[in-house]
Amino acid sequence: MTDKDEEKDSLIFVIQKHHATNLHYDLRLEMDGVLKSWAIPKEPPTVEGIKRLAIHVDDHDLDYADFEGTIPEGSYGSGKVEIWDRGIFEPESIKEKKIVFSLSGEKMKGKFVLVKTNFGKYDNDWLFFKKKE
Repeated sequence: MTDKDEEKDSLIFVIQKHHATNLHYDLRLEMDGVLKSWAIPKEPPTVEGIKRLAIHVDDHDLDYADFEGTIPEGSYGSGKVEIWDRGIFEPESIKEKKIVFSLSGEKMKGKFVLVKTNFGKYDNDWLFFKKKE
């Protein structure tokens, strides 16, 4: 198996910095043939001890992982989109209310957790944090 073959078999993640109405980051994890997506209002946690709100949003097609550019004014999500980090996504445990996984990117390295919360006025709020190793 070559490195190229291994890359094809690997799952991907991408974090896009999105200069929309409010600056936020879009975490996208390859699962079930799509990019499961969460909008993170602040910079993603690269070290332990920082927890971020992550709002589950609509899935995106896998080819969206390479998107950088400007979404035109008047369109949903209008604004500049740039790739902040990308790499390999390795799920450890995927449950309805908790996802544990490793990321191997340039900025995001190590084990991370997404946990669905029971607070907030919406049913799509999660916490995103780096797990102690």
